[in-house]
Amino acid sequence: MIPIWLAPIIAQGMGLLGNAALAKGKEWVEEKTGVKLDQPLSAEDTLKLRQFEADHQEELLRLQLEENKLSAELALAEIKAVSDRWAADMSSDSWLSKNIRPMTLIALLAGYFMFALLSAWGINANEAYVSLLGQWGMLVMTAYFGGRTLEKVIEMRSSK
Repeated sequence: MIPIWLAPIIAQGMGLLGNAALAKGKEWVEEKTGVKLDQPLSAEDTLKLRQFEADHQEELLRLQLEENKLSAELALAEIKAVSDRWAADMSSDSWLSKNIRPMTLIALLAGYFMFALLSAWGINANEAYVSLLGQWGMLVMTAYFGGRTLEKVIEMRSSK
């Protein structure tokens, strides 16, 4: 969700400044531009913000790239943590820990198939349950199949 103070900046088409404001905070923008963001922007304030964005475009782009790099590093760390957890599950002696992901996927697909059969027989199922099962199914399939594929791609890239 976009903070209220940031909406006027984005509405005026100042995306670079908006990204920097998200990364550095409102105080940073106010200090750099001299414009108070707690109040409605006047034409003069908008001009100051546009001028700052134009004059400091390189710095704002650098901030955006740093933020994107940090987000990518966090995503990779999360994927590695999930992979490590799955590897620990597979090395466990517990049958359940080794099979929980396929069992979850089978249960979700069976529930979704059951609702499809009920619909085919003319029994009206609650749409919210069908939608929820579909979303869960997509999430589990993405994690189960996509996660493993992504692991392999990262492994291949790191070995080069």
